[in-house]
Amino acid sequence: MLRLTAFVLTVCALAGNASAQTVDAIKASGKLKIGYRLDAVPFSYKNDSGQPAGYTVDLCRLIAEGVRRSLNLKALDITYVPVSTEERFEAVRSKKIDMLCGATTVTLSRRELVDFSVLTFFTGASVMLRAGGPASFSALAGKTIAVRTGTTTENALTATLKNEGIAAKVVGVKDHAEGAALLTAEKADAYFADQAILLWLAARAGQGKLVVSNSIFRPEPYAIALPLGDTQFRLLVDTQLSAIYQSEAILNTFKWNLGAELPQVLRTMYLLNALPK
Repeated sequence: MLRLTAFVLTVCALAGNASAQTVDAIKASGKLKIGYRLDAVPFSYKNDSGQPAGYTVDLCRLIAEGVRRSLNLKALDITYVPVSTEERFEAVRSKKIDMLCGATTVTLSRRELVDFSVLTFFTGASVMLRAGGPASFSALAGKTIAVRTGTTTENALTATLKNEGIAAKVVGVKDHAEGAALLTAEKADAYFADQAILLWLAARAGQGKLVVSNSIFRPEPYAIALPLGDTQFRLLVDTQLSAIYQSEAILNTFKWNLGAELPQVLRTMYLLNALPK
């Protein structure tokens, strides 16, 4: 019995140490490492000035300021670390970054690798078509569809084609810019990605050139990826997000980065994720 008690106490002590590790490191170093994507416009990217930018990046800046105040730090030095689609979760696991601030969909399989904050955005997999080309997803039989490899939208496309009984050629691309370029150059008949990103790409292409479907083929809830099992840091991040969602800051951040008024579905999401103390 004594051995069992000692074992339980040891496990609890280790769990306590693990849950506090990021907060302790931030206190000791005065530094926070934010991981961001280079190509997930308008959520996370490098702007024309070479600086990290985007909706989620701006949210993480607001979180960082809240963390600084909560930990009573005079200053908090933020290091921005670019990460690729393939390495992003390993960057969190290896402590290369403290927060992954991109366009990251929460899935159960990913929760085996990392923890997630409360939701930061809600979108869904959809399709972008060229004006004058196939007018709907069902018209893509025998056509070419581009999609980013290594993403949840690639899995969604495979499942949607199977469910709809559509045989199409699928071409993998390395980033959203390449997908839009293939569509514009008529080397692909459609580009499959998150609807919010497609709307931004269509706007950049010029009025009427590219059309985004209203259909959502798979929901994509976004959140900030955090170190697995680090409950103290996750609570600290969620506390800051809850405060942001109850302020004007979230409306300004959304409008600045997406150039639109906040849709009702996101208003509801923010309301549900603005957790009380």
